[in-house]
Amino acid sequence: MTGGSAHAGPPVPFPAGPDRLDGMKLELRGITKRFGSLVANDHIDLTVEAGEIHCLLGENGAGKSTLMNVLYGLYQADEGEILLDGAVQRFAGPGDAMNAGIGMVHQHFMLIPVFTVAENVMLGHEQTKLGGRLDLDGARAKVREIAARFGFDIDPDALVEDLPVGVQQRVEIIKALSRDAKVLVFDEPTAVLTPQETDELMEIMRGLKASGTSIVFITHKLREVREVADRITVIRLGKVVGEAEPTATNAELASLMVGRSVDLTVDKGPAKPGEAALVVEHLRVLDPRNQLVVNDVSFEVRAGEILAIAGVQGNGQTELTEALLGLQPRVTGDIRLDGRSLVGLSPRRMLDAGIGFVPEDRKEDGLVAEFTIAENLMLDREDEPFVKYGTLQLNTLAEFAEEKVREFDIRAQGIGTHVGRLSGGNQQKVVLARELSRELRLFVAAQPTRGLDVGSIEFVHTRIVQTRDAGIPVIVVSTELDEVVALADRIAVMYRGTIVGIVPGDTPRDVLGLMMAGEHPSTAGATA
Repeated sequence: MTGGSAHAGPPVPFPAGPDRLDGMKLELRGITKRFGSLVANDHIDLTVEAGEIHCLLGENGAGKSTLMNVLYGLYQADEGEILLDGAVQRFAGPGDAMNAGIGMVHQHFMLIPVFTVAENVMLGHEQTKLGGRLDLDGARAKVREIAARFGFDIDPDALVEDLPVGVQQRVEIIKALSRDAKVLVFDEPTAVLTPQETDELMEIMRGLKASGTSIVFITHKLREVREVADRITVIRLGKVVGEAEPTATNAELASLMVGRSVDLTVDKGPAKPGEAALVVEHLRVLDPRNQLVVNDVSFEVRAGEILAIAGVQGNGQTELTEALLGLQPRVTGDIRLDGRSLVGLSPRRMLDAGIGFVPEDRKEDGLVAEFTIAENLMLDREDEPFVKYGTLQLNTLAEFAEEKVREFDIRAQGIGTHVGRLSGGNQQKVVLARELSRELRLFVAAQPTRGLDVGSIEFVHTRIVQTRDAGIPVIVVSTELDEVVALADRIAVMYRGTIVGIVPGDTPRDVLGLMMAGEHPSTAGATA
């Protein structure tokens, strides 16, 4: 693999045999971690056998990453103990954990972009030659040896910033294995990968297992769990609530995760699209560094349809969404809603034009944590019926808020509860309640279910489909391919700031994955 290659080739699983590593058994006994009054981990027991892929399944906020940060020495447990091959361990920091044979591949890679692969691998564990010079030749040799063992095609001298994301992840794996890791923790490793890169990672994990490595696989994605896990432990609200076999159904695993039965399928009939309501032509967006982050993008959304914008995070989706809301200052091209040009309008004018917007970061851009539910429901609406003659109409606001709390099933003590005290799912319901109660002519939802449990996802998806069925054009921007496929009537795939193609909602996942890696739909096998 050279630095400029766009694809990671399939890895060759490392065979079991005489070169198989001695495995290591990991045990966590009664691990408890508190942050003030919050119990993030509550007496958790977990055993990972040598050469096993053990999946830790749970929703965001369940306590999975906290538990692994305790294992890796980033946090100190308040109670409980860690054992490796039966011996109790005491980790004062990650260095102790690494020396004991534990490695971690983080969701957000811990690599220096301007360093080479070899420099990143040796970082923190530098070996020197005579005269104190860094032994880069030794680091290169180590990279080549591990890469050859697992079938990775990686140039030790390639700059990390030039490598595709899937290859960068392999650098993280090499970095951990170079320090003789016998237990590898993968923390939400597929969050930034295309479907093809995800499949390749599954093969890598199987190869690691065959070599004797014990693997803890942290995720909330049910399909991946069933594909690769030997055993599954489910965590909910900081506690182990059950174990399952990979033969368990998605519905069974989902009910363990949230504590009730949920419908994992989106109840969506055929769209009945009308005329083009939103028309975007030759849109270009420059970021503050003068980089072209949205490049000559054109598409339309018809009344009564859902256009999903898919792609790996960081390919211009955020900037495109912000341009539609007037949040990007350096925009050229045209955006027309019902024939009216919106380019150059302020965000307030955009909202007044009938655009409802669910931002990808609800805490930063969608809510004021210190405000109550009622106050958040009237943000950007300082007019009648909530304000008359400059006076806030408290009774009117209270009635409206009570109605929306019931309609959107917002779980709280009352409308006076501060939004910052709500769960992620209930916070998102507040955003949805506010935005969907406008007189809408366009609804834009960016990462609408990020960080939500499957029960809240079910609710959000239902409301999005209901909005479409009311004849409103809908744009859903999501990096979750399952969500895109479930909701979309048509799918636009973005790659490096451009739209690679717009395809039907029933386009196969493997074709969408190739498009997400930059292939045109005609070569990826899609029918436009």
